[in-house]
Amino acid sequence: MDITHSVTIQSSSPQGAIAITAEKTSERPGIFAMVKVSVIIKTFNEEENIERAIRSALGAVAPFGGEVVVADSASTDRTIERAMKFPVVIVQLGRPDERCCGIGPQLGYLHSKGEYIYVLDGDMELDAEFIAHAVEFLEREPSVAGVGGYVREMRVENLEFEARVKRQHRQLGERMPDVDALTGGGLYRRAAIEEVGYLSDRNLHGYEEYDLGARLRAKGWHLVRFDIHAADHYSYSMTTYGLLLHRIRAGYIFSSGELVRAAIENCYLGKVYLELNGIRIATAVWVYWIVIASILPWIPNGSRPIAVLTSLLLPALAMALRTRSLRLGFHSVLLWHLNAVGLIVGLVRRRKLPGGGIESRVFVGAQ
Repeated sequence: MDITHSVTIQSSSPQGAIAITAEKTSERPGIFAMVKVSVIIKTFNEEENIERAIRSALGAVAPFGGEVVVADSASTDRTIERAMKFPVVIVQLGRPDERCCGIGPQLGYLHSKGEYIYVLDGDMELDAEFIAHAVEFLEREPSVAGVGGYVREMRVENLEFEARVKRQHRQLGERMPDVDALTGGGLYRRAAIEEVGYLSDRNLHGYEEYDLGARLRAKGWHLVRFDIHAADHYSYSMTTYGLLLHRIRAGYIFSSGELVRAAIENCYLGKVYLELNGIRIATAVWVYWIVIASILPWIPNGSRPIAVLTSLLLPALAMALRTRSLRLGFHSVLLWHLNAVGLIVGLVRRRKLPGGGIESRVFVGAQ
C-alpha cells in the first residue's frame, strides 16, 4: 500500500536551518535508491548514549555502504543536537502525544532504504560482526525474515533487568534457533516487512517485536536467533521501583491490552495466549479476583479483610519460593496486577491505522 505523509526537512547549515515542506511515500521502488543495510536507532532523551549507538551503527553498515536513521520520539534533551554531528538522517516525531514503543521503529522504517533493516535502541551498542553474520545468513536462507543474537545487559542493578538476563540465558540454553519474536532487536528482510504491511504497530506501548513476529509467521516466514553477541544494552540507571514508575508513566502497562486488540484485528489471538505467559497471567489475575469476589459474600464480615489480605499474600509468597527471592516474588506479583489493569485499559484504547502516515520532521546530519 502506498502511504504518503508530510515531513519537514532541515539542513545542518551553519547559516541556519532550511525548512522545506515535502511529500514522501513509503513506496520505495522508483523513488529511493536501495542500500544493503539500514540501522534504525529509536530514541527518546538519549543524549548520554546516542553518540555511542550511532558510532557503532555507522561502523556496522560501513562495509555495505549502508545508512543510519535516527528515529526520535520528540526528545526534550540534546539527543538531536548530538546526533547531528554524524552522517545520519534524523526523523523526529511531530506529535509528542503519539510517543510509544511501536511508533519509533515504524517512523524510521518509512524513511529507510535498506534491503535489510536492524532496529537498535538508543541506549545500545551494536556489534558490527553480528550484522555481517546476519546478512550472510539471510542471503542464503530466503525463507527467513529476520535474524537475532543475544543482547548483553551492562547494568542489572534492578530486578527487571536481572529477570531479563535470566530469561535470556534460559532461552539460549534451549538451543532452539527458531523463535516467535526477535526481542531486543534483529536484522529483518525488507521484502518480508512489505508483505505484512508495516514494521511496527504505532499503537503499541510494548510487545511491538512480538506483534511483528506473529504477523510474519502467519505469512510463513521464519525468525531465527543464534547464540552470538548482537549488542550491549546500557539500561536506565534506576532503582527497581523507579524504573517501574517510569514504565507506568510512559504507558507500558497498557501494552498487554493493546497487543490483544492488535491480535484480534490481525487474527492471531490464539498465538498470543499460547505463546505469551504475560498475557495469560494478566487474564488469570482477573479470573482469580472474580473468583475471590464471588466467594467473599459467603465469608463472615469480620473475616473478609483477612481473606482479601491472604488472597494478596499467597501468590507473592508462592512466587518468592519459586524464584528463591522474596524481592523478586513480590515484584513479579505487583507487575501481574499492573498488567491486568493495563489489559483492560489497553483493550479499549482508540487505535490508529498501524501502517499509516506519521507526522514528522527530518534533519540531515553532518556529511
